[in-house]
Amino acid sequence: MDEQSKWYVVHTFSGYENKVATNLEKIVENRHLQDWIQEVRVPTETVVEVKDNQRKEVERKIFPGYVLVKMVLTDDSWFVVRNVRGCTGFVGPNGKPVPLTEKEIAALGVEKKEIVIDYKVGDTVKIVDGPLENFSGIVEEIDVEKNMVRVTISMFGRETSVELELEQAELMD
Repeated sequence: MDEQSKWYVVHTFSGYENKVATNLEKIVENRHLQDWIQEVRVPTETVVEVKDNQRKEVERKIFPGYVLVKMVLTDDSWFVVRNVRGCTGFVGPNGKPVPLTEKEIAALGVEKKEIVIDYKVGDTVKIVDGPLENFSGIVEEIDVEKNMVRVTISMFGRETSVELELEQAELMD
């Protein structure tokens, strides 16, 4: 069932994001709808505010007025989400839900993908995606936090250092 679930954006009254998320989670639990509606998120970030010379960490909503919902879209699941108090509808043309793309999900940091890399600094890797596809080079640096690997490749007779996403390189056989 999980293959069918996608992330959708739901519009709420301003200031009702947490209430909508909480109410939706309660409905899902009470009606045993976990197979249809898997996750509800209000994306937030921690920022430091300075007020009266006092530094304070504050949780701030990244998208005020919006809630992210991972769900299998059916008439029933749509109806449940759409009728949560404080919800004004789905984001999409004419209120028709449009799922977020993989790229949008990654950019929002909604889902953390576990990246397993089989290479280490000093290994020779082949670039498997992007404009440098099929080039090979030596791994200089790996930064898992930033999803980045720096590889030195030989291009036009010169050594060139390039930055790639971790999944764009794989260990040479």
